Amino acid sequence: MEELAGSRRVIGGGAANPGLISAFACLTPIQWLVCGVAALGFAFDLYETLVTALIARPALATLGNFKLGSPGYNLWVGLMFYMPLASGGIFGLLGGYLTDVLGRRRVLVWSILLYAFSACAASFAVTLPQLLLFRCTTVVGVCVEYVAGVAWVAELFSNPKQRESVLGYTQAAFGLGGLMVTAAYFVAVTYAERFPAIHGRHEAWRYTLLSGLIPAIPLILTRPFLPESPIWQEKKSKGTLKRPRFGELFQPSLRKTTVVTTLLVACSYALASGVILQTPRMVPGLPEVRGFAPRLVEQTVSGVQLFQELGTIAGRLLFAFLVVRIATQKHLLRVFLVPGSIVFSGVYFFAATHSLRLLEYGIFLAGLLLNGPFSLWGNYLPRMYPTHLRGTGETFAISIGARVIGASGVLLTTQLTNLMPGGSAAARLAYSAGTLAVLAYSLSLIGSFWLREPEHAQLPD
Repeated sequence: MEELAGSRRVIGGGAANPGLISAFACLTPIQWLVCGVAALGFAFDLYETLVTALIARPALATLGNFKLGSPGYNLWVGLMFYMPLASGGIFGLLGGYLTDVLGRRRVLVWSILLYAFSACAASFAVTLPQLLLFRCTTVVGVCVEYVAGVAWVAELFSNPKQRESVLGYTQAAFGLGGLMVTAAYFVAVTYAERFPAIHGRHEAWRYTLLSGLIPAIPLILTRPFLPESPIWQEKKSKGTLKRPRFGELFQPSLRKTTVVTTLLVACSYALASGVILQTPRMVPGLPEVRGFAPRLVEQTVSGVQLFQELGTIAGRLLFAFLVVRIATQKHLLRVFLVPGSIVFSGVYFFAATHSLRLLEYGIFLAGLLLNGPFSLWGNYLPRMYPTHLRGTGETFAISIGARVIGASGVLLTTQLTNLMPGGSAAARLAYSAGTLAVLAYSLSLIGSFWLREPEHAQLPD
């Protein structure tokens, strides 16, 4: 016990100063390593999620030979976005349970390896069902990793303000994942002919998928030095760690928290999967882009994606700045929801069909305002559940709320596109995405009134 307590002091040493201003002041080398590995995992979470938005159109053209905007094309787009996320949601429930039973570190490491090698296998797919299968296993790893990573980082810091800041800034690495996948796609599009052929062809979308193997390399090197969560380890050693049960999430003391956060998280992810991730498919329909050569079209798509990912980083950093300054979670959420409802309407009902320049500026603001609530859920959920339920509670909101319910927004968007009157396929897609945005923001603003505030600054025991 003495040795364990000593290790806990080492892990939490940086959080001892109550007057701490900088989130990363006085961190030990182990804490830096943990934050770095967690940030790497968060970055590749977004990397693997966004890659579908970039490769869906060329992959379907290669493997399915669909006509752009046809009902069959829209159906497969919906499946390519939704099935991996729904699979991740279902298996993510199991991953959250295993996080509480087996430990944060073990589940985190194996989940990152799963999605890295699945991404590699997806790049060699020769049929659409094969591609869909490997995209599903990739996102399963992503979903499990996120829950384990948030619980792991949250339990390393005993000082509440430092914990909130560190969670906020490590989650800002999501934006780095967006920049990396944008850069990977641009490089693949520009230099595809210089890379070794896959199945006898030089296709940029395959090289972009293959780049998902990258996170496995530093992870294998750092795994021996990663500590387990001291809070989880102490309870496990003493035999006081309760076995989690999903039914506990709906006991009277937690029922409101579980239901409200699940629905609010679902709205956030509906905006991501059904609206903002559909933007790359709108770019080729813009007036300035219609006459471009195919390679220039894809480079323009990656340019718009770059603006979005810069907004993602800005939104995550803005949240990390505000989280220690706005104590009320409802107010913090509405800081992003109110302007977001205005910006998304302008982007998808006007900019996405009229001007490349307006779309670039608008998508930056949309990315900023969308990602603030994403960071909020990462900070908020660990504060609402006790140690033995922390991973289970987080994964229910993220897996069921985000991946199963929220991600179904992409099915709504793609099917609404078939019903939208007149215009090009890209314009009909933009209007259907805008319609979903209005619905999701309306439900979010209403639901925010029922959001429960944490009772204490410390994590529940």
